[in-house]
Amino acid sequence: MTDLSAAHDAAVTDRARLAGSAYNGDRDLAARQSLYQWQTPRYDLPGLVAERLGGVRGRVVDIGCGNGKFIQRLRQDRPDLSLLGLDIAPGILAGVPGPVAVADATRLPLAAGSIDAALALHMLYHVPDIPQAVRELARVVARDGLVVVSTNSDRDKAELDDLWQRAAGDVLGIERGPARISLSARFSLEKAPAFLGEEFGQVEITELPGTITVRDPEPVIAHMASYRAWSDQHDVPFDATVDRARTLVADHIVRHGAYEITCLGGILVCSR
Repeated sequence: MTDLSAAHDAAVTDRARLAGSAYNGDRDLAARQSLYQWQTPRYDLPGLVAERLGGVRGRVVDIGCGNGKFIQRLRQDRPDLSLLGLDIAPGILAGVPGPVAVADATRLPLAAGSIDAALALHMLYHVPDIPQAVRELARVVARDGLVVVSTNSDRDKAELDDLWQRAAGDVLGIERGPARISLSARFSLEKAPAFLGEEFGQVEITELPGTITVRDPEPVIAHMASYRAWSDQHDVPFDATVDRARTLVADHIVRHGAYEITCLGGILVCSR
């Protein structure tokens, strides 16, 4: 591992940064989530997760529940389930319908086998010790229970990585600037099955490919700016790079009528 990727990994998993800055409210997470409203095909991710839980009865825990998007949907679609939301960031839990608790994915405050299904959606890449978090998921879920996980591919939103390097290069006066930090790289769709396969005999993957098409730079720029908690990791003036990216996207839209971003995320359903 290079010094740079080690520093990025440390930043992506730094609890003080996650709880105190990145997820101390839901503004940045909501900006990342909202970009998907311009995606084709549109995936109803909370609906897809609810579908995967069709055969589950009893207790479901959403680990790293963030702003509660999935819990709210399950409360609506599955009022029969007993739901618990856990997150390390107290600030983001403020608007989540309870019960919720502050907890660490590597030390879950739950008895062995006490949960019928666990969700770990777009969050395992933030956990310093991913294998330990997977062991905890396996410990708390009943023998016949399910674990539903989601993450993004290494190839997800490659256009935004390119845009960042072009904008950073322009700001620094070089051809291409340094790469932006990748949140999901440590637990990407490509790496996830090996981690999960250590504890679960069956890992069923559903890929969710799509294309985001915008005719206004702002949704793209809001998404880029939502990485502000990691601005010190980019080795480039953050605001100036975001501003330059806005100009590049606006120019592209003038020339081509739209700006397109290719996405690839996925859901992994794990059982024993």
